[in-house]
Amino acid sequence: MSKRFMFEKPLGMRDTFPAIYETKRNIKEKIHHTLETWGYRYIETPTLEFYETVGAASATLDQQLFKLLDQQGHTLVLRPDMTAPIARVAVSKLLKEQIPLRLAYSANVYRAQQNEGGRPAEFEQAGIELIGDPTISADAEAIALMVSVLKNAGLKEFQISVGHIGFVEKLFTQILGTASRAEELGRFLYEKNFVGYRSHVNSLGLSSIDKERLLKFLKMRGTDEILEEAYSLIENDQGKKALKEIEELWKLLEEYGVEKYVKLDLSLVSHMSYYTGILFEVYTGNVGAPIGNGGRYDSLLGKFGRTTAATGFGLRLDYMIEAAGERQMPPTIHCILFSAEHRKKAYELAAQKRTEGENVLVQDISGVSDVDSFTRSFKDVTFLVGAGRKEDDRYE
Repeated sequence: MSKRFMFEKPLGMRDTFPAIYETKRNIKEKIHHTLETWGYRYIETPTLEFYETVGAASATLDQQLFKLLDQQGHTLVLRPDMTAPIARVAVSKLLKEQIPLRLAYSANVYRAQQNEGGRPAEFEQAGIELIGDPTISADAEAIALMVSVLKNAGLKEFQISVGHIGFVEKLFTQILGTASRAEELGRFLYEKNFVGYRSHVNSLGLSSIDKERLLKFLKMRGTDEILEEAYSLIENDQGKKALKEIEELWKLLEEYGVEKYVKLDLSLVSHMSYYTGILFEVYTGNVGAPIGNGGRYDSLLGKFGRTTAATGFGLRLDYMIEAAGERQMPPTIHCILFSAEHRKKAYELAAQKRTEGENVLVQDISGVSDVDSFTRSFKDVTFLVGAGRKEDDRYE
């Protein structure tokens, strides 16, 4: 084995060292508690899924899927998200039970990277799926719950941008005439290339009024006050219906008391192609990408045989750790160093301290080359050794 492959990892893979692991575990525990207090129940799905089902239903680009073959020749994928696997389980097993379903998860997902670029190919998501409720109340619950999760996880400053994919699609189709031209313009929004968007709009063979509409559309950000102007941009009923849903959503968020964390952004689109209605992303000041996103996906479950309304969100734990900015303090560990003649006494003392709730490490001193260096990271050290050693004055 070459030295390169002995020490390097596959593209996009990361090691998690103790300090980061402990910080992530602490955040996960807070998320877990918050979701359970809102009535959500946890679910797990396999890491491997069939490409023809979950792989095809996922909104992840095909070139980002990790694929492999099983012994029967079936193409499998490492799950690229959690929404599609949970949709599969919901349709096949759970929708026969209580509806709406409120499900929660915390799991690693996998998306292949073409180059290093600092982007992980494996990362952990935590989130919820609210399945079977078509009302705007469900969308409001998802956003309000996400606010609660972020606050309880220790994030003090964040903003949730809320839009509606239906409004964007209907406005673009109304002005541009075809879905393909609308999709071409929407790609600039997905890439957040607003300079390119303006340049493309100006190059189109449209009337000055329509160009002005498309350019004004980019400025549709703020509170519910922007909706009045948004109504003036759209003419078809479906586009107006989308705005009415946002209007209702804002009122519900006010009733939850979370509107101060929310900003409407009617130009918001997502790389997740299965969204059908309200969608949202959450940002913090010290992370250069959304730390989470969510929205309504009423068509996804139909790919598994039963069309059912659904909404939800997912949060990236690596970004949440970065947003929190503080590392979890290492746990306090009591160290007991012993020599062979005090082995039994050391084991008994450790067992007693553990029953009292302490974290205890027990180490044979003959296996330690440098006692001072080894014990430096421990708050408390107990020495149980025989006489006649170099460090006699430190031993009990």
